[in-house]
Amino acid sequence: MRPCLGTGFVMVALTYAAGCAGLPPKPPPVKLPVDAPLSLSGLAGERGDWPAEKWWTQYGDPVLDQLIDMALASSPTLATAHARFDTAQQSVRITAAAAGAHVDASADTSRQRLSDNGLFPPQLLGFHWYNLNDLGLQVSYTFDWWGKQRDAVEAAVDQAHAAQADRAAAALMLASSVADTYFGWQSDQSRLILAQEREATVAREGSIMAARIRAELESGDEARRADSNLAAVRERIADLEGSARLRIVALAALVGCSPDQLPAMTPRPLPAIGNGLPDDVKIDLIARRADLTASRWRVEAAQKERESARAEFFPDVSINALIGVQSVDVGKLLQYSSRVPAATAAIHLPIFDRGLLKARYGASQAAIDAAVAGYQDTLVGAARDVATQATSRADIGAQRKQRLIEVEAAERLKSSAAARVRQGIADSRMELAATEIWMEQRDALLQLDSAAVSSDIGLQRALGGGYLGNEKQK
Repeated sequence: MRPCLGTGFVMVALTYAAGCAGLPPKPPPVKLPVDAPLSLSGLAGERGDWPAEKWWTQYGDPVLDQLIDMALASSPTLATAHARFDTAQQSVRITAAAAGAHVDASADTSRQRLSDNGLFPPQLLGFHWYNLNDLGLQVSYTFDWWGKQRDAVEAAVDQAHAAQADRAAAALMLASSVADTYFGWQSDQSRLILAQEREATVAREGSIMAARIRAELESGDEARRADSNLAAVRERIADLEGSARLRIVALAALVGCSPDQLPAMTPRPLPAIGNGLPDDVKIDLIARRADLTASRWRVEAAQKERESARAEFFPDVSINALIGVQSVDVGKLLQYSSRVPAATAAIHLPIFDRGLLKARYGASQAAIDAAVAGYQDTLVGAARDVATQATSRADIGAQRKQRLIEVEAAERLKSSAAARVRQGIADSRMELAATEIWMEQRDALLQLDSAAVSSDIGLQRALGGGYLGNEKQK
């Protein structure tokens, strides 16, 4: 028996060596950047904080808070993200269950007729028909010595973490869209009120011009000029009213309800916007962006899948055990003498399918390259997003300072013209003209305020919107 046993070991060793031939070397782990390629030179200002989890509450608008709560609770877009996360969780359970021990119970009964010309003629046995009853419990287990099953489970867990981060990114995008649309509506309302005031001023100016034409103090061309000015103001009013209605429709779609189910909204001033940025934005941005976190988890999952593909080159060792009973007489099925125990051990050696294994490993390496490239693109995009929003907000702030000077100058001119009218030095046309200029400056200032709020919302989104995912422990 010893020569046979020695020959068996030699065969196993040779087969193992043949199976592991062509085994790819263990690659080093992927190293991802630890900070964002972000340059904010020239944007130094007051120190700012990272967005809070509910960053929109800083604007102090209860209606906005209610709208975002409604959107996060019922939006179809967010429901899709939840469904993806739930699917990823189930994938973890499926992979984990497939990697464990398997226990199967079986029971069956059959009735069969013996052939007259078979191996055991029924004439000798004394019967043609017989029953066979089986009852068994089978246990199988595959040893995970090379980590193939463990890596597959960890890859599924990493994918679930990526789906969870995707869900946070979808919630942030939804909340920022609701806030941007809501403040756009508020801006339209403020500009609409101002446009209606200007309409009254232009109409009054036109009445004065009509009276002067009737008195033959002005030509008829002035009347046409006044009509054109009034039509231009009314066109702006119609444009603002249409924009406000469209924003209501957009809000309803974002929230996931009909427009008449939205909470009551009343015009109110736009919030004041600061100009601060976190000091550690370049270093901490990676941890505070949900899309970057999701990309990192996908890189981790791809690496685990590559390790699992590499483990396919090693042999699989499994054991199977059967505890069962068998009897042609159902009454004797549970007797001790009816037992039919069995135990087997098996080894699977990949010898002739190395081409397939190499192809799978190459595909897993390509998946890592794609995941790393996706992470790099997301990182560059995140840095560009922060820089763009921060620069835009700073530029708008600088423009607003100059616009405030123009508004104050226009207001002084309006006051001076009103004083001249009261003193009888000039007629009311001078005051009305100065009032129009003042209103134009106020409208331009409102547009800058709206752009500042929109840029600030974009910056809150670019900074991660309060997200801080759990860092993977290295």
